[in-house]
Amino acid sequence: MMVDSIASTMGGSSAIVSLRGVSKSYGALRVTDNISFDVSQGETLGILGPNGAGKSTLFNLIGGDVTPDSGAVRFQDRDISSLPPHKRCSLGIGRSYQIPHPFVGMTVFENLMVAATAGAGLSEANAYSPCLEILRQTGLIGKANNLSGGLRLLDRKRLELARALATSPKVLLLDEIAGGLTEPEAKDLVALIRDIKQSGVTIIWIEHVVHALLAVADRLLVINYGSKLAEGKPQAVMSDPEVRRVYMGLEV
Repeated sequence: MMVDSIASTMGGSSAIVSLRGVSKSYGALRVTDNISFDVSQGETLGILGPNGAGKSTLFNLIGGDVTPDSGAVRFQDRDISSLPPHKRCSLGIGRSYQIPHPFVGMTVFENLMVAATAGAGLSEANAYSPCLEILRQTGLIGKANNLSGGLRLLDRKRLELARALATSPKVLLLDEIAGGLTEPEAKDLVALIRDIKQSGVTIIWIEHVVHALLAVADRLLVINYGSKLAEGKPQAVMSDPEVRRVYMGLEV
């Protein structure tokens, strides 16, 4: 296993998210196996792995949809392992989901208002302006009054991202947000995520569209069968023979 020396020595004081020996099993199936890593403030960490590697479970452990059997999930030096998702959201962990699930009977703008008031704790009056700005940033301002149930896939992905941003996250979890998009659509979305990155938000991003991830990520973590396979700078990780064999199916 290759581990980048900077990543492996990152201290708790510089890490906004830390996992320490985290494991999760469902019956005899261990889907997350003693995983530890840190994510520093402002960093973009990309997570790769083949189908069934445990990526979604890892995200659910950070976001709070799943509680670890052992180990600890820490956010800003606080153990949040037992906190439910809405508590983690109020602390500053926002996330998108692989399959967008907007409030289909609400407009795009109303979806953001729910996120800003329930997630970020803003009053309706104080949420109005930030939500409009997020709609402009994500390219949805022209669809603010459209019912979200009628949006095409790209705009549903944009709305999923916009709702996460409306919770005022310090850490943004992106779950395969480029999946299912055309090449030009994915390119537009990558440009948007780059803009978000420039604002200082820490991003942890699971993605199968590797070139999209490589365009933004500062560091990659590759997992397989719930265990860490490789971690380090993107170019070094993608050149690792074991990563090429396991993830890309290439014989070395």
